[in-house]
Amino acid sequence: MTTEERISEWLQEPFDTETQNAVLNLKQKPEKLEDAFYTSLQFGTGGMRGIMGVGTNRINKYTLGKSTQGLSHFLKKKYPDEQIKVVIAYDCRHQSKSLAKVVADVFTANGIYCYLFSDLRPTPELSFAVRHLNAHCGIVLTASHNPPEYNGYKVYGKEGGQLVPPEDKAVIQEIEKTTYDQIQFKGNATFIHYVDEKIDNAYQEVVLQEAKMELEDRSALQIVFTPIHGTSITAIPQVLKKAGYQNIHIVKEQETPDGDFSTVISPNPEEPEALKMAVALGDQKNADLVIGTDPDADRLGIVVRDLENQWYYLNGNQIMIVLTEYLLSKKQAQNQLTPQHFIASTIVSSPMIKAIAKEYKIQFKNCLTGFKWIAKLIEDHPELTFVGGGEESFGYLVGHQVRDKDAVSASLLACELASELKSQGKSIYKFLLECYQKYGVYFERLISLTKEGKEGIQTIQTLMDRFRNHPPTHLGGISVLTIEDYLSGMTTHFKTNQKQGIDLPKADVLIFNLAEGSRISLRPSGTEPKIKFYFSVKGQYLPEIAWQEQQQQFETKIDKFVKDLLN
Repeated sequence: MTTEERISEWLQEPFDTETQNAVLNLKQKPEKLEDAFYTSLQFGTGGMRGIMGVGTNRINKYTLGKSTQGLSHFLKKKYPDEQIKVVIAYDCRHQSKSLAKVVADVFTANGIYCYLFSDLRPTPELSFAVRHLNAHCGIVLTASHNPPEYNGYKVYGKEGGQLVPPEDKAVIQEIEKTTYDQIQFKGNATFIHYVDEKIDNAYQEVVLQEAKMELEDRSALQIVFTPIHGTSITAIPQVLKKAGYQNIHIVKEQETPDGDFSTVISPNPEEPEALKMAVALGDQKNADLVIGTDPDADRLGIVVRDLENQWYYLNGNQIMIVLTEYLLSKKQAQNQLTPQHFIASTIVSSPMIKAIAKEYKIQFKNCLTGFKWIAKLIEDHPELTFVGGGEESFGYLVGHQVRDKDAVSASLLACELASELKSQGKSIYKFLLECYQKYGVYFERLISLTKEGKEGIQTIQTLMDRFRNHPPTHLGGISVLTIEDYLSGMTTHFKTNQKQGIDLPKADVLIFNLAEGSRISLRPSGTEPKIKFYFSVKGQYLPEIAWQEQQQQFETKIDKFVKDLLN
């Protein structure tokens, strides 16, 4: 179907008058009209995500209704003899609550029973609820850390993880076969059951079970917390208080859910600016630790004090390193680790996690980008026990009872680490340096290039094609040894041109491995109009030299890679 045909379709029934008028108004803005209709929203690494508005390339009741109708067809085919049950949650974004009700109505109109949260809840709680309620599917309305104009639709399978191949392809096929006039919007209220406190309590108990350690006293730790206007306000303060923390200072200006995220440029804890108000409160309260989450509470940012009592922002890899080292050290001290335990991470995250697994004599498993792949590892290996794991994009999970990255359990674990270290006269910053001394330094940087709209997609594809077809032989004066191309599923050795297969599903990712151990990864984002460049350099930690000076040396090295790659 052409763009013009899509526009014409939306100017007649079954689309309501309000939608038709909105399309007519868009005709006064041809560029916006084309962007709204030139394609249809697709499932990426984090489900379906897009700008809210009318059109096939937008989040609205029709695109979500079509997806839900197609998903209903899929579920009824997969579970023909069962009463199908789904769980639905949503975040603080504009229209999330109303769109969640639309989704619930479509499900119930198709005879599917819905557990619906009556107010906003964290994404990891939805993942937990699917398994806890023995549901067949879960939906959460969220666009995670995207700007305010975005919303999204994440789909979870019976195991509590987001859909992965081949199931996601089967769902997409059903959605594509579904026409707009097939959407059943008129719900059956008797098939909706609201779930709130009962699930909250069960979820929080699991978080405490997985992330709470055997500490004698937590009263000394001073914590600053910000939900950045999002859902974690419903869980993190409650969990920390249940664990025994008394000094929790919440950023009042960011405490109330707000779909405009009015106090930040971006509600993304990966960005230091998003934690600026929390750090300022940390100064006022003389806090030891600052924690902040994204709107749906799956990503966690951590800021700690360095040796000069200045604030130091941990990146996603550093968060994963300190949490994993601490978690494994506690398990080992209690003789709870065996060769049948494993940790996991993704191909664009720090290679240091593999070194940590080796040190503790447990298994390490690597997977594609996106936490759904870590969830799949947990499900695919019932003979093993998942301890924890994460990815560079500020996501971490403790234990196996939730099947998505979980800022709630990660926050508790971070506080347990900080509390124990403070009782010993140490800090998370010093603990990170001890990890570097133990394993060597793995230092990373992420660069994202935003390319909006139809032209942006083409630009990103052109860049990936260029690096794939004409890869660099040297970067920063260092030879490229191998190229891992996850789209072809092959690793190529530059000098010999020998090839070997990659034992992971295909994905649009390139990784350049350099002669001295550095790694540079490239991939288009599955949730935003961006192409991402992940730089990882390796070196020896020198205790006689200040970390800031060593860090600058690694930054300079990465600068050379960036110059060769992007200029």
